[in-house]
Amino acid sequence: MQTLVERGCGLDVHQATVVACLLIVLKNGQVQKHVRTFATTTRELLALCAWLLSQGCTHVAMESTGVYWKPVYAVLEGEALEIVVANAQHVKKVPGRKTDVKDAEWIADLLCHGLLRSSFVPPKPIRELRDLTRYRRKLVESQTAERNRLLKLLESANIKLASVASDVFGVSGLLMRQALVEGQDTAQEMAQLAKKQLRKKIPELELALEGKVEEHHRFLLKLQLDRLEAVEKDLALLEQRLQEKLQPIRRKSPCWMKSRAWTGR
Repeated sequence: MQTLVERGCGLDVHQATVVACLLIVLKNGQVQKHVRTFATTTRELLALCAWLLSQGCTHVAMESTGVYWKPVYAVLEGEALEIVVANAQHVKKVPGRKTDVKDAEWIADLLCHGLLRSSFVPPKPIRELRDLTRYRRKLVESQTAERNRLLKLLESANIKLASVASDVFGVSGLLMRQALVEGQDTAQEMAQLAKKQLRKKIPELELALEGKVEEHHRFLLKLQLDRLEAVEKDLALLEQRLQEKLQPIRRKSPCWMKSRAWTGR
């Protein structure tokens, strides 16, 4: 089989170690194999990079399993190396005795014969955007779950605020929930906290707020309100960070960035 890469290295990446197998194809067709094991600390990964460059390595391949490949990629990125992050399904070896060294050698062999197709690894700015948007999605999911728990808690205390107010988490709803936590206002007094259009429903609010709120409910409600407030602050910080990261991309592609998929909304 024709050799397309004369100096290629296969990396078998784990949480604590990286096994590197460097294959050097000589002009007479013989292949030299060099195997070294490095730890995954930053200092050791830098030593791996220096070793590859000192050996004249031009191509490096690894599997895209878990998150362990990411710090290795980050150290090698930007050097005079072509990095192939291959799908693990494309690197599967035939059944048999399996060791880290054999895995690294197998990856290197596939690399040198041009049998590996690199997965798409976005540029660093896009990777950072992905991290931010993914975390934002998790926070929104957490916020939604916490709001649902709060509504269930109000129902368990027979507070029918959701049946009257279209937005329990608006300004009026927040004031009423805080009043419920303090436990000092009557239903009539809490109903007077309604703002704008909701004031038209004060009689219904008075009935809806006549629940059986006990100290147990107030304790949980206070925790839920604090958690929601913290999530909202984090979401605001994330939104600000996203907008900052998006500015350079917007300047380059103003039409493309009009897509809502990249506004974080």
